Amino acid sequence: MPVNIPNNLPAIEILKKENIFVMSQLRADEQDIRPLRVLILNLMPIKIMTETDLIRLLSNNPLQVEVDFLMLETHVSKNTSEEHLQMFYKSFSDVKDDFYDGMIITGAPVELYEFKEVTYWSEISAIFDWARTHVTSTLYICWAAQAAMYHFYGINKYILPEKMFGVFKHVVHDKKFPLFRGFDDEFYIPHSRHTTVRRDEILNSGGLKILSESDDSGVGIVMSRGGREFYLTGHSEYAPYTLNNEYVRDAEKGLPIKIPSNYYKNDNPANPPVVRWSGHGNLLFNNWLNYFVYQETPYDKTQIKNMGDLDLMNEK
Repeated sequence: MPVNIPNNLPAIEILKKENIFVMSQLRADEQDIRPLRVLILNLMPIKIMTETDLIRLLSNNPLQVEVDFLMLETHVSKNTSEEHLQMFYKSFSDVKDDFYDGMIITGAPVELYEFKEVTYWSEISAIFDWARTHVTSTLYICWAAQAAMYHFYGINKYILPEKMFGVFKHVVHDKKFPLFRGFDDEFYIPHSRHTTVRRDEILNSGGLKILSESDDSGVGIVMSRGGREFYLTGHSEYAPYTLNNEYVRDAEKGLPIKIPSNYYKNDNPANPPVVRWSGHGNLLFNNWLNYFVYQETPYDKTQIKNMGDLDLMNEK
């Protein structure tokens, strides 16, 4: 089934060229189907690119998904037009009384600031708390993962001596866990960050569980509340040339940046990237939507506020 997105969103034409089936709101309204409702808080600077990356993953499954985009009220985007935001995005005031089956909160280019120094920390903290009572399952990506683990569990982030940049091999600790059904013994995730979290702090948090790790990039995927929240330190949603674009951008600015690891063919930037993460990226999002959203969300969405932790290992 297709993903249902706002009419005239630029991602529609981009994804149609990739033969990905997306549906406008007008057409979806003609169908008598109860779609899964997913809210995306897009904190990335190039919002159209992130919209496209996430819709690409959400569309590759048999469920119809209705997507709403959320913007912050206490932050003004410098790289996306106000017209685009007003046309396609909602504010927290618009959605705070509503309920969603799933939510995705993206990374943001603020990782070198202390969390409470981020200008919109108060608002995003309120959104984190709201999601716990208004969303069945939430995916936090990159900076959002660090921020949410700090907010809920006091997990600190630490500046790395050099940027974690490239595509890194990960392993799963329990392949029977539904999020990883169909995964190989090893899989790859792109990373692009200047900070990290520490394994020992997560293990001693009392509420977090490490699901996947990498010898090179560290903690990969963390869970809390049985799957009500997942924290992804990397970017399984990245398109093939996203790391290349970041590398070229920083190199042209004269910033200290190394060639992304395990990315270009023969580690040569003159060659195209070797895409080795998209298959597992699709499977990760499909499994999340199926096992932790579709199969767990109540028919009466207002009952989400009464949900406790999930326990899928005993259910399945």
